[in-house]
Amino acid sequence: MNKSDLIDAMAADAGISKAAAKAALESLTDNVTKTLKKGGKVALVGWGTWSISKRAARTGRNPQTGATIKIAAKNVVKFKAGAGFSDAVN
Repeated sequence: MNKSDLIDAMAADAGISKAAAKAALESLTDNVTKTLKKGGKVALVGWGTWSISKRAARTGRNPQTGATIKIAAKNVVKFKAGAGFSDAVN
């Protein structure tokens, strides 16, 4: 399922227009992004939790040349599925 398929499904399930469903989906993604960017976490009980994890700088190797390279530190988004979501999928 891609974004447009999800918007179509949301509109059909909620009985709203596709434009309203698209606005709702974009609002969700924007607010999750803003919260994580500020260092917060987003928890939807029964579905899951998004959080930020800091990955330290490290050295790696170029597999083609074997040369050592520096890999910069960065923030990584993590999602942990809730119990209800995991149970529904399994």
